[in-house]
Amino acid sequence: MNQSLSGIISFLSDLAINNNRVWFAENKNRYLQAKAEFDEIVTEMISQIALFDASVSSLTPKDCTYRIYRDVRFRDKDTPYKIHFGAYIAPHGGRKSDYGGYYFHVQPGNQSFLSPGIWSPQPDVLKALRSSIYDNYDEFLEIINNAEFQKFYKNSFYEHEMLKKNPLGFPKDFEGAYYLKLKHYLVSSDLTDDFLLQENWMEKVVERFRVAYPLNKFLNYTLDEIHNS
Repeated sequence: MNQSLSGIISFLSDLAINNNRVWFAENKNRYLQAKAEFDEIVTEMISQIALFDASVSSLTPKDCTYRIYRDVRFRDKDTPYKIHFGAYIAPHGGRKSDYGGYYFHVQPGNQSFLSPGIWSPQPDVLKALRSSIYDNYDEFLEIINNAEFQKFYKNSFYEHEMLKKNPLGFPKDFEGAYYLKLKHYLVSSDLTDDFLLQENWMEKVVERFRVAYPLNKFLNYTLDEIHNS
């Protein structure tokens, strides 16, 4: 597991400075090389994650990786390209899945991170996940209070759009109210450029994903119930 990210980081660093179509066209071969290297990394990452989460074993990089071109609906004409590479390794569809998975984000300037869990679930899924946490709070606490989990993901739940009050249908005095107010069941761990340039960076990333597997297993039990009902 010693795939190097140096070429990818170098290309993305230059792209961030030269985010225009002329430069990109002149450096298309560099992009294609960086993309090929990232696909190899994602292939290896899938195989390593599958050792503890077999539900991702059939995925390919094509299932999981995102285009570098910005979405046409939101594209800034002055910066037409993303300045990161990302992959969402999740069962039942990779990047298109609504299941909890493993997101890996490479962006130079110490902006890289990894993020297990579920981002922006649909309203019916969000309601079901909240109910699952409420009904199985002791089990949920055991997962997130685990020493290994706390080491990498302490206080790292994504709080964007978090509710100010308890959602309807749940007791106001519930001790786990914080977790019911979340709109994303996602944790994250920041990764510096120096971290990603270590020889054993992938081993360490996969280890952090392994530690988060019980959270994904908990979340995906609810997704299975929804999809199989």
